[in-house]
Amino acid sequence: MLSLLIFLPLMAVPLLLFMPGKWHKAIRWTSIVFTAVQLVLTVYLLTIYKNDATGFQLTEQYKWIPAFNVQYYLGVDGISILMVLLTPLVCFLGLFASWNIQKGVKGYHILYMILNTGMMGVFCALDFFLFYVFWELTLLPMYFLIGVWGGPRREYAAIKFFLYTLLGSVLMLLVMLALYFASTPNTFSIPQLIQNAGMFKGGMWLVGFIGLYIAFAIKIPAFPFHTWLPDAHTEAPTAISVILAAILLKMGVYGILRISIPMLPEAAMSFAIVMAIIGMINIIYGALCTMAQTDLKRMIAYSSISHMGFCLLGIAAACGMKAANAPTESAQMALNGAILQMFNHGCISAMLFLIAGVIYDRAHHRDINGFGGLASRMPLYTAMTSFAFFASMGLPGLSGFISEILVFLGAFKVYTAFTIASVTGVVLTAGYFLWAMQRMFLGLLNEKYADLPEINFREMFTLVPLGLIVIYVGVYATPIINLINGSVVELVKLIK
Repeated sequence: MLSLLIFLPLMAVPLLLFMPGKWHKAIRWTSIVFTAVQLVLTVYLLTIYKNDATGFQLTEQYKWIPAFNVQYYLGVDGISILMVLLTPLVCFLGLFASWNIQKGVKGYHILYMILNTGMMGVFCALDFFLFYVFWELTLLPMYFLIGVWGGPRREYAAIKFFLYTLLGSVLMLLVMLALYFASTPNTFSIPQLIQNAGMFKGGMWLVGFIGLYIAFAIKIPAFPFHTWLPDAHTEAPTAISVILAAILLKMGVYGILRISIPMLPEAAMSFAIVMAIIGMINIIYGALCTMAQTDLKRMIAYSSISHMGFCLLGIAAACGMKAANAPTESAQMALNGAILQMFNHGCISAMLFLIAGVIYDRAHHRDINGFGGLASRMPLYTAMTSFAFFASMGLPGLSGFISEILVFLGAFKVYTAFTIASVTGVVLTAGYFLWAMQRMFLGLLNEKYADLPEINFREMFTLVPLGLIVIYVGVYATPIINLINGSVVELVKLIK
């Protein structure tokens, strides 16, 4: 089941390769059909996933390279299930947002499908070697998708993204090898390495944890490794920005939860306060940087840095629970909030970048100050943008509110001062989104845009499913929290 989910997009690649490059519609629909089937299978997976079961489910385990004990080992649990659901959904919607791509359509879709496979593999892999292979598999497609189909400074943005991520990959590789050789017997199996966690104690493994942290922090991105993100987002085509924000950034948080904390719990507890400080900086510094932006995409990119800080703060609170003598419930609440924030921010940021793409396709710029009065010309687009802005602000009734409040409630008893300081990020978020809304949509209509067409059906089709999820989770989050809570309880036991 999981193998099919991972490799279904890759099965489309031979078909795409043999299609003439001028068959744009056939190429697009082939990609859409394969991704749609993947999405349907993922929904089916959700129906057979058991909330009350502990450990990994739907596992597939085969020997891959027996000489080095490398396995083809897959499985899902509460930490990965939401991202396994979100990845095909975002990829499916992103293909409709890619409809206007006219240059190298075949190459674009081939890389897109490979990227899909790599991301799904990361969230399903239970062998560290396999995890690393899928992690690397996402690097090259993303590099070319930004570097070939991006904006005027695409080469610079693509190289910066590549070099940053490669640095993180090298650090991850070194720690992976250290864990392999330190374990008895030598293994890359993630469950086995978690069972061996008691062997990985002391100063050397704190260095190892920091190495892994940097590898994953670059992807999140956490301060001070965040500078590649605004450039990559600004230059990437719309659908790639959507995937970057909704899925790729989450791989960093997922890596900390899947690899760093359960394998090196002692080091995680020692490093917790540093993660809390960095989480707080991400929230506040990211929000302050966002206020200074005039490019809509760049503004959303910096807001992503701010919102990913909530994930870090939640994780840090769980790891710092023991030192702060806080109750276990606080750690569980903070971790539930962090994991839910991955999913919620994935939905909301995807909406925001899709919305930025809609106006760029019409006006051919993203200068917030260059618009004005769009509400009178594009009321439906204004409504969708307002909804996405409010969701990102964390308005009650929408999904962002649930995850942020869980993080604050969980972190308060562990890092009270950092949590109070981080709350200011909520106010700053409201400030920059309301300011942007005022400049773009209110006041007199800029005459240059008097003939701007309203958002069309295809564009609405990409936004509505995400909007419905945002409302559903905001109103009734219990089923979603039930999906992840069992794994959170197990993870907290490791750092208790």
